[in-house]
Amino acid sequence: MRRLSSIAFAVSLTLLVPIAAAQTSAPPVFTSEAPPVPAELAAYWDTLPARPDAPLFTGEMVTVEARRVAADSGGLVSLEELGRSVEGRSIWHLSAGHGPTPVLLWSQMHGDEPSATPALFALLDTLVEHRATPRVARLLDRLTVHVVPMLNPDGAERYQRRNAQGIDINRDALRLQTPEGRALKALRNRTGAVIGFNLHNQNWRTSVGRTPPRPATISLLAVAFDEARTEDARRVLSKKTCAVIRDALEPLIPGQIGRYDDEFEVRAFGDNVTKWGTPVVLIETGPVAGAQPDRQLTRLNFVALVTALDALASGRVHEAATARYESLPENESRLFHTAIRNATLIPGTGVAPFIGDVGIAGQRIVGTVNGQRRLHLAARIEDLGDLRVFGALEEIDAGGKYLAPLYDATLAPGARLTIAGAPRWPVTIAPGGAASFLLLTRGDAPDTFVVERVIRVGDTDRRQP
Repeated sequence: MRRLSSIAFAVSLTLLVPIAAAQTSAPPVFTSEAPPVPAELAAYWDTLPARPDAPLFTGEMVTVEARRVAADSGGLVSLEELGRSVEGRSIWHLSAGHGPTPVLLWSQMHGDEPSATPALFALLDTLVEHRATPRVARLLDRLTVHVVPMLNPDGAERYQRRNAQGIDINRDALRLQTPEGRALKALRNRTGAVIGFNLHNQNWRTSVGRTPPRPATISLLAVAFDEARTEDARRVLSKKTCAVIRDALEPLIPGQIGRYDDEFEVRAFGDNVTKWGTPVVLIETGPVAGAQPDRQLTRLNFVALVTALDALASGRVHEAATARYESLPENESRLFHTAIRNATLIPGTGVAPFIGDVGIAGQRIVGTVNGQRRLHLAARIEDLGDLRVFGALEEIDAGGKYLAPLYDATLAPGARLTIAGAPRWPVTIAPGGAASFLLLTRGDAPDTFVVERVIRVGDTDRRQP
């Protein structure tokens, strides 16, 4: 496939004729050639058939989805087995469109970073369903979209970052000792993609801003290709694409978009793919509060990708201001899953009570229960003391109240306790300790307390909503 220079790319987007009128039954967001409205794209995503939450996807499920999309597409979507993983699982490559501008998107080169995988299938389904609408027809005429929905199926099977060799594929761009890395490089070389999207997840401690820190739900990076972080036509294109994505997502997650550190990493795929000639946009999906975080995160990825591809197809990307990307605050690690604020802590360590905050970190893990994959939240106390410079997905104000460890699992709200002095218990409030607590109020007699609430963060027995 022919690779376009940056100048040819810009020209190819401006000389094509307008698309004909679309089906009237399609959602308005696809029947207009104006920039897509983020809220309308998000609402459309909510109408799509439900898929399992992203962390539950396996290589086998990706195979089923990939074959279904290709079979149902009427020839619009092509499917090939790009290669096999270390343990012999299929790595699939799907492509759609017949335009002169190739675009490459890949997800889950880290097996435990899955948010974009179902978003990519939703993207392909949308291209198939609405191929006759002005927006999608234009995209298919001007772009050829290449998708690798899961590069590391062995890691996804274990819900771990690395592949079955124990290698981080994203640090194998030079030695190419992983079959997964070799497959990705071969595809980039074959397509000569004009731009690439490297789709990841970041730690749920990741924050943005400081007054107070907020979840870095999405972080963006126009990937550098040298230590000097040189800005050429390639990097300008990736910065403009990041600006388009920022403008699309900001109405949905205001104040929760960060800029990822752009230090050059000599071994990394994104850096080297850019160096090889395909500028890369990194999308890092992070923490979000709410009852169904995985659905929210996949929806955001869908909105980001549809908007970015539309901007590339229409040429609107060239009108974006790089300052919209460059002005994003750089992300940090100042976020807890839960913060209990201003409590009088009775730590159970033999130390006298004192006023402090408790910061609880959560790690999302996938396990198997009765033969079924289940998503859990493992939580522990990360820090305590004056934690005012940290944010949290959940805030609990314990001002004027007491916090003790849940030293007796049978205790329930309303129970009356006698606690004198500085007790010692088998469980304590200390860094690394269990995230289970008693929130207490003073009773009507000395050294007496009443359990107002039992606080448990994390769950190893049942699926988190």
